[in-house]
Amino acid sequence: MRFTVYAFFGFALGVLLVGLRELLFGFEENRCSMTYMFEYPEYRRVPLPRRVARQYPSYGLYLYGEGAYALETKGLKLTGAPVLFLPGNAGSYKQARSLGSVALRKAEDLEGPIHMNVFTIDFNEELVALYGGSLRRQTHFLHESIKAILRLYKDQPDPPTSVVLVGHSMGGIVARALFTLPRFNPQLVSLIITQASPHQAPVLSLDPYLLEFYSSVSKRWATGAEEFRNVTVLSVGGGYRDYQVRSGLTALSCPIDDLNKKSLVVTAVPRTWVSTDHLSIVWCKELVLATVRSFFDLIEPETGQFTENPQKRMSVLNYHFIRHPVQRPGERQQAPVTFSAPPEAWKEVNTLRLFYSAPKEAQAKYFMFALSSRRKAYSHFHCRSNNLEMSSWLYGCTHISGSSCVQAVDLSSGTELIPAYKAITVKISALSHVSHLIIDASNLNGEQFVVECELQREESFTVSVHLPHVLSFGLTVSDISINSSGLLHTLQLQDFHQVYQAFRITVMSHCKSTKDRLPSVYRLKVPWFREDSFTTASIPSVSEIYGMLHTSRPDNKSSAVLQLHTAPNCQYKVSIRTSVPKVLGQILRFCGPTLPVYTAIALLLMIRAQISSLKRSGHPVGMQEAMSKSLHLHTLELPVLLLILLLRQSWFRDVWSSLGLPLVDTLPVYPIEDLSQDSNPLAQEWPRLVSPLLCVLGAVIAFWGSTVLRVFVRFLSFVLAPLHRPSVSRDCGTFRFRTQILLMVSLSALGGVTCGALALMVSTFLHLYRVLRLQMTERSLSHVLNLAPQKASQNSENGFNGGDCHSKNKECNGTPLLSESLLEDVRDDLELHLSLSTLLTLPMMLSAPSLIHWNRNLRYWVHLDPDPCWPHTLPLLISTILLVNCNTQRLIRSRLMLNLMVRLLLPLCVGMLAFCPLHIYRVTHFLSAALTLLVCSCYF
Repeated sequence: MRFTVYAFFGFALGVLLVGLRELLFGFEENRCSMTYMFEYPEYRRVPLPRRVARQYPSYGLYLYGEGAYALETKGLKLTGAPVLFLPGNAGSYKQARSLGSVALRKAEDLEGPIHMNVFTIDFNEELVALYGGSLRRQTHFLHESIKAILRLYKDQPDPPTSVVLVGHSMGGIVARALFTLPRFNPQLVSLIITQASPHQAPVLSLDPYLLEFYSSVSKRWATGAEEFRNVTVLSVGGGYRDYQVRSGLTALSCPIDDLNKKSLVVTAVPRTWVSTDHLSIVWCKELVLATVRSFFDLIEPETGQFTENPQKRMSVLNYHFIRHPVQRPGERQQAPVTFSAPPEAWKEVNTLRLFYSAPKEAQAKYFMFALSSRRKAYSHFHCRSNNLEMSSWLYGCTHISGSSCVQAVDLSSGTELIPAYKAITVKISALSHVSHLIIDASNLNGEQFVVECELQREESFTVSVHLPHVLSFGLTVSDISINSSGLLHTLQLQDFHQVYQAFRITVMSHCKSTKDRLPSVYRLKVPWFREDSFTTASIPSVSEIYGMLHTSRPDNKSSAVLQLHTAPNCQYKVSIRTSVPKVLGQILRFCGPTLPVYTAIALLLMIRAQISSLKRSGHPVGMQEAMSKSLHLHTLELPVLLLILLLRQSWFRDVWSSLGLPLVDTLPVYPIEDLSQDSNPLAQEWPRLVSPLLCVLGAVIAFWGSTVLRVFVRFLSFVLAPLHRPSVSRDCGTFRFRTQILLMVSLSALGGVTCGALALMVSTFLHLYRVLRLQMTERSLSHVLNLAPQKASQNSENGFNGGDCHSKNKECNGTPLLSESLLEDVRDDLELHLSLSTLLTLPMMLSAPSLIHWNRNLRYWVHLDPDPCWPHTLPLLISTILLVNCNTQRLIRSRLMLNLMVRLLLPLCVGMLAFCPLHIYRVTHFLSAALTLLVCSCYF
């Protein structure tokens, strides 16, 4: 039986480790270029009003500078455009050096009056992603900092009226929270760029203040949508390398018609095309360059300050972050375009495809495709070039003379930049006023490049592919062979629109000749979110692409698309199969933060199994055996599923809301705004299918966590044994009643005066000391009983008769007689308290962020305000102290309370499963209720 239990939990641990490996390491290597400082960076502190400095002693405002620029700004007489960087969770104000240094180098290259002043805020590296009590303080300090920055420019002829904010991680949330302040003027901030900021929901909801802060920000931006339409917000996610904040959380929740709010993943940013982890998104040179370029394009030359025109702001951001077309922001398309090239520069293409390699000599060259005879047969025209210089190159001829085009319209605005080349696809049916398509292949600068163009039929380059089911476990393969006679092929990946899906896509290319061929580019395109990813492959090659999604599309109206930019006259074979490790990684990426809830449920069920065994046989089973016996998933999932189904009935929902009961938490598999939609009945059933797997993974953590704690206790008891006198009593490590009262009062005062997490940690260690003493007693009793036969034989040789030595209350040769029943009692107590100690470790770990925050600010204040652990953990604190004196004998005596406790623990576990996945801090409340029941069973 024990071997079976260890084999099952060993296998489940392997599954968990595979998923963790894919989550933490299963991505491409970091391809970001590092940003370097050419001179020593300096951070000059900006003085704040005394009231602000006294109210926020742990915060600070700084101006970034280097070399000569740092000397020029020593007196804080500034003339540039202000940009303010906001660090995130545990972030340093010095992270602004990448943005500031690149901006300084860019201004030096321009050799003009246009430049930026980069400010940064020191938030004392607070853990605001885990402790939400200081988020409101940071928001108020940000407001004061913006006013202080603008005061620095009051003597300038054209002073700025607003500040551009760049927020990393939680800094982006604080930036948006500015608009929730009652006295904040929205005109002080016109542009916000956030990097890896979890706008949808917090990654871990460890305290209610964090959720309240998110709720106030969401409501303010939802109710003030019209008021904030002129505020431009761009949110950039890091991609799969960022396992701390998944990119789905970085999507902004805003109306569809609000064009000033954009969300995207950094892998889709032109000229960037890399995934960044949570920290490298700040210093990734490719992304920093795109940010700085957009800032300089936003500065008005006349004033030297950022533009107040929202249309221009969005046009510039679209150019640098979304599409990067030929036409630069602010440029007007010349219509019509006239040509003056000689007749020998023109050539008509009579074939369906054009391949042209420009020579080294400078020359003018134009190719013409006649459309008159091809409109019905062909639907699209596709063209690409490896010349990365973005300039007009495709025209539609409206007036032709002989073999030359005299007048034309520019069609290059649809050009997009992809790795290795630029490409454009136009729809022929939309060009009814055009007689010919003109390709400008002139190399006036003598630069070599390749141009490839072709006429296409939509039905020939679009293929629909049915993907294997997620439960096929990689055994089913979908194969597609493409005899590429074209440049572009599109694979419609049917039913690929859920985040739990993950596929390994293998693309094999083979060509008879590889001379003068551009590399192949494979693009995984997601229609409902800008999370495109690119893979560049040489020819021939075997490339592996992992198809995964950052966001789901629950309405099933569209699916992901795989675009293959192929080489002509080559063979391509695409194989698609489900990747089980990637599926596990996706489940942990989206639902991993809920594992503490499932671990707490598993531990409570383990204690319930031990109490049931104690009631039935008088002895609790071991932790491992109890864990295996308590893993009945149907007893947890069926009540929750029934509650979800009942809540869909309007009458039950009305009764439920009238009682003030919370809504059922759904696992974060879909975007937050989609969970409330009633149009999709499967939106909440699918998470219930993932929940049993998470129950098993939570049980794995509880099982091996309790095993590790047992080993740790045994080792520590060896170390501490010389410091304690040997004891053979089951009451070792307990407290007198007066001591218990004193401890409860002292710890309550400690928690109220300092930090509740500190008092909780002390009480947990006091209970752990009880476990250590029980472990020492168990070892002492085992040692004495092992020596008992030897002493008995020595006594018989010396003429002693052991007939009077069978009673516990008698002594033989002055040594107390011990029985095996006492050893069994101590072992029973040890099993029970080991389980309780494992359970108490969980709320202590969940409250650790507030303890760390209190410790970092101890020099500023002694009392943590607000304190998410006080007074909510007071019942847990008192129960922990009272449970130190609890033993199995006391529990057996309390039959009535013991029966009640066994019956109520299961509903408590169901309640945790229903109401804690999105509110992890509620776990402490449920554990307090469970331990209170155990205390009642022990003392009443």
